[in-house]
Amino acid sequence: MSSFYEVMIERNFSSAHQLRGYKGKCENLHGHNYKIEIYAKGEELNNIGLLIDFVDLKKAADEVVKYLDHRNINELPPFDEELNPSAENLAKFILDYIASRIDDGRVQVYKVRCFETPTSVATYQLD
Repeated sequence: MSSFYEVMIERNFSSAHQLRGYKGKCENLHGHNYKIEIYAKGEELNNIGLLIDFVDLKKAADEVVKYLDHRNINELPPFDEELNPSAENLAKFILDYIASRIDDGRVQVYKVRCFETPTSVATYQLD
């Protein structure tokens, strides 16, 4: 895919977490005001000139935000046992969740940026 259209939406949520196995203050329960950026791309627009309706992308993003918002992420599957709730793992989880809700072969949700703070961000991106 050499040239493509791209859209991006942002969402925010507040959650607590603690990093298991981490040696330092982040091993203690603490919170973040997260910002996430969700990127979708595709080569072809639909018949009215849209890659994807922002409403559809926002609906999928709002579902995952509702799951995470004002919660202790360590208590939520898959972060309760399987995954450490790092920004990196959150970015992948969010991408996988949203991509599973977008049923349009022209569109690929391919990148999520997860900001723990305005200056600390982790990105998960598909090739």
